[in-house]
Amino acid sequence: MPSPLYEFATWEPLLRVLRADKAHDLATPGDVAGHVGLYGWSLPLTRRTPPPGRAAQVEDSQDEYDAVARIHSALAEAGIDDIAFTATLSASGPAVLRLLTPSPAAEPGVGDAHPGALVLVEGAVPEPWRRLPDPVPDAVPAPTVDLLLLERTLRERIPGAVAATEEEIAAAEAGLGVALPDELKVLYRVTRARWQDWEDDEEGAERESDAVGCELFPLEGLYVADAASRHTLWQFAAMDAVVTPPDAEVQGLVGSPGWIVFGDNGGGDRLAVDLTPGPRGHTGQIILIGHEEHTGAALIADSLTDLVLNGPRGEPRRRRGDGPPVVAHVNITGITGVEAAAHPGLEVLSLGVWDGEPFSLAPVVGLPRLRTLSAYPGTLADPLEITRLTGLEYLALAPEEWRVLLDAGAVPGSLLAAGIVVHGDRHPLPIVDLANEILALRHRPPITRTVLEGDLGPLA
Repeated sequence: MPSPLYEFATWEPLLRVLRADKAHDLATPGDVAGHVGLYGWSLPLTRRTPPPGRAAQVEDSQDEYDAVARIHSALAEAGIDDIAFTATLSASGPAVLRLLTPSPAAEPGVGDAHPGALVLVEGAVPEPWRRLPDPVPDAVPAPTVDLLLLERTLRERIPGAVAATEEEIAAAEAGLGVALPDELKVLYRVTRARWQDWEDDEEGAERESDAVGCELFPLEGLYVADAASRHTLWQFAAMDAVVTPPDAEVQGLVGSPGWIVFGDNGGGDRLAVDLTPGPRGHTGQIILIGHEEHTGAALIADSLTDLVLNGPRGEPRRRRGDGPPVVAHVNITGITGVEAAAHPGLEVLSLGVWDGEPFSLAPVVGLPRLRTLSAYPGTLADPLEITRLTGLEYLALAPEEWRVLLDAGAVPGSLLAAGIVVHGDRHPLPIVDLANEILALRHRPPITRTVLEGDLGPLA
């Protein structure tokens, strides 16, 4: 039995909404494109302006929400998170819908119907996600660690808390695959932090959060914030780098097997005990892992004792290090040339909007750590110079530059992933065809196209 996702009737309400919005442009059939996902959608609709003094309401776009809800149900049933589409609509009624079912080798695009990064090697992740902590053999706990004071303070602040048993602590350690540091054990021997233990005592639950300075996770909710826990799309992750200056207290990692998350600051940022500190840090220090950043963490307390007694430090800051940047942005407002960006530690080169002559890549040929190149359309003097960059893992180019490489059989064999840089209003189908051509080089599954035809009736 065919999935409802691939039935014209499922999409008909949305096509009607799109056609009504574009009515003034449909003297001849016209194309629209967008995508619908379980967690959001992007559609080429003109948003209605709410009356003065009132914010926009769901009711203002009820037809859109109802139409998308039908597709959400079909996506869930088909086990697909997101699907892009194009449609040719006409005022007279006939409509052609093209569904672009994602490939497991193509990440979703951001905000449009074009595909995101193409993963050319199954399971490949960007270099920062492969980076493990550097050993710091001289790291020791901070002088502020005081297990007796920590326990006494917690018991005074949260009377009546239900403690975790030694068996529960052992089970948590087995699940994590790492022994809990002593301060965390003290914390959970005072409270196991289950909201059910407080029943209807909201003040008790509040006291628990106030006592520690964060929204405390239950013992069974502890987890290791390794790199895999901080998933980021290739197109963003490949543009980042891990940097740990010699005087850093926290290593600039994506994640670490020694970052044990135990709480949240109420805004989505996670608090963790750090067992793999930076060169100037302490074992067991408390760090804040930001939810809006891809790498690194900020030191907020020397120890859990310090956090409980003194609260988190003021605005946490992260050291980025001195010297030339390992991620270089060459554009009209940044670094003004490829030669100025070149140095042995360069990992990522981004060529952005530029109003001068296109760039030669000669200055960065032979750089030992260069792994990412992203080039805005028209910024490369000779795309075939890319073949001289033998260590590239990620390459993002405009369709025209990809065409040069493909026609010359010169797509670098070192690539783990690729991106197609699309600017302006470009039809998705040729971009999908190009993506499939790149995927085919590595025998990766293509983005599939399903064509559905129907009749919406004459536009009223």
